[in-house]
Amino acid sequence: MAIATSGLHHVTAIGGDPQRNVDFYLRTLGLRMVKTTVNFDDPGTYHLYYGDEAGRPGSLLTFFPWKGVPGGRHGAGQATTTSFSVPEDSIGWWKQHLEAAGVETSRVRTADSEEALTFHDPDGLAISLVAHPQGDPREPWDTPAVPAERAIRGLHSVTLSVRDEESTAGMFTDGLGLRFSHQDGNRFRFEAGEGGPGTIVDVLVTPDAPQGLVAGGTVHHVAWRVPDDATQRAWRAELAGKGVQVTSILDRQYFHSIYFREPGGTLLELATEDIGFTADEPLLELGRSLKLPPWLEPDRAQIEAALPALNLPDENNPEVAEAIAAREGAAERG
Repeated sequence: MAIATSGLHHVTAIGGDPQRNVDFYLRTLGLRMVKTTVNFDDPGTYHLYYGDEAGRPGSLLTFFPWKGVPGGRHGAGQATTTSFSVPEDSIGWWKQHLEAAGVETSRVRTADSEEALTFHDPDGLAISLVAHPQGDPREPWDTPAVPAERAIRGLHSVTLSVRDEESTAGMFTDGLGLRFSHQDGNRFRFEAGEGGPGTIVDVLVTPDAPQGLVAGGTVHHVAWRVPDDATQRAWRAELAGKGVQVTSILDRQYFHSIYFREPGGTLLELATEDIGFTADEPLLELGRSLKLPPWLEPDRAQIEAALPALNLPDENNPEVAEAIAAREGAAERG
């Protein structure tokens, strides 16, 4: 393998009601909305990006939310758990915080001495918060509901469910340049680069599991990082040369992408990390207005009319939050 990824870029899932999705990920989990746009292949629905302050690669969970979407089925051939990294001493705080919000949780300890809290979002997406024993130096997004010392640092890992690990393992090592870390029963861990939070995929072998169905409450695809366009072009040629059915390079505005499936069935993406979400709006204003690619701008009025309104909390935009606090303070003093 001549080219290797440095870690996860983002995970994209399918959700239901968009406002419910916003409320959970911004208010309950304390992430930041870093881009409000549409599904470029189906502009009748949003594409919502959640992450850290700037939406750095490795911090991102994104959604296509369709109100009334039928529920999917967790099973073989898909990513079945998305895990975030949190500080080591914060699991107890998160358990209280989530249960106060009406979210049922299960507390576990992994074979890697990682303490974790597992739960489901309102649409049934399986989420895990993992406290890595060596810590995570990435800077969090700080909100009144989830203070920085407890906050999510970014993606920790994804778990893929497959019926047989051999061909999937080959794709991760020979196709993505990951290295095998270790095995724990029927769970095989692979890591990119130096390993640690944001670089991990766990392959869970479940021979008797039903075939997964991608719909509401399931992961659509898992994206891995590629530094730039030149590397992506070379990588695409390498994958195609190995017989992998890979798409052409697609412009996603904030990164460029290619897509292909690993042999177990999960859709994977290689996304560049050299553009970013400040390409069309300032850092302090990320996510607050609907952004469309140039080819959809002529249809903006029609698209906006078809999309439900979204209410974002003021703390998603620091300037707005500071202005409101200043006005309230002046009113109290007056």
